[in-house]
Amino acid sequence: MRRSTVRRTALAASAMSLALLVSACGSEKSEGKKDEPKGKASASAPAAGKAASAEELGKLILAEGDVPGHKVTEATAADLATAKGVTSDKAECKPLVDAMSLRSGGAPAALVIRKVIAMPKSPAPDAAPEDKMKAGLSALGGTITSDTLGSYGDAKAAGDVIAALKKSGADCAGGFNLVAGSDKTKFTKVAPADFAAGGDEAVSFTLNLDAEGTTGTTHLIAVRKGSTVATFYALSLAGQAEQPKAVVEGQVKKLG
Repeated sequence: MRRSTVRRTALAASAMSLALLVSACGSEKSEGKKDEPKGKASASAPAAGKAASAEELGKLILAEGDVPGHKVTEATAADLATAKGVTSDKAECKPLVDAMSLRSGGAPAALVIRKVIAMPKSPAPDAAPEDKMKAGLSALGGTITSDTLGSYGDAKAAGDVIAALKKSGADCAGGFNLVAGSDKTKFTKVAPADFAAGGDEAVSFTLNLDAEGTTGTTHLIAVRKGSTVATFYALSLAGQAEQPKAVVEGQVKKLG
């Protein structure tokens, strides 16, 4: 492979990693609340008019085993610290960037975050070396999704978050730059996506990015259930992320 091709591919992977701020193989726990052990009484989304606490959200958000074929981990302290500094070069794109950077719009009363990683099937022990290599490359290219739950004082405040995302998607349809310090990720297009997300109301977008000629596709979805908003941002280090259908369905089902 030509050196320039390798460099462009590495830049694209770096850009997409910046956008989500996660590590596909990271499993370090943050200092927040740990997932409740399996077997405890199931929780459901709080009724409209009541903001869920961080502890309540911790019971509602996806946990390991909730989505077959996926690994679920908490966001690390490093993820959260880096995400705080991510901005956009266009003020009207801030709601999109917030949703892409482990944040929820508006002023949530509580916030919990998980990373959900699509895991490939392991090759058979007696598989040929080339098949094992393909499996390894497939693992690197799996879709990584951030799952962020934010709670609000009432359904209207939560609905305002969805409305702001819809407006931001329309205002930034022609693209924007995601900025983290001296690094920039260029998004060339934001388009509404055909995605049946469920919940009380939802919005979804497909975003195209360009890193020195290497293109990629990411997906942003937000779902309101009562006074809680679930936000999902999916990317792949290989460039083309899949819509995180199983992740969204699993989370919406858990919200009740």
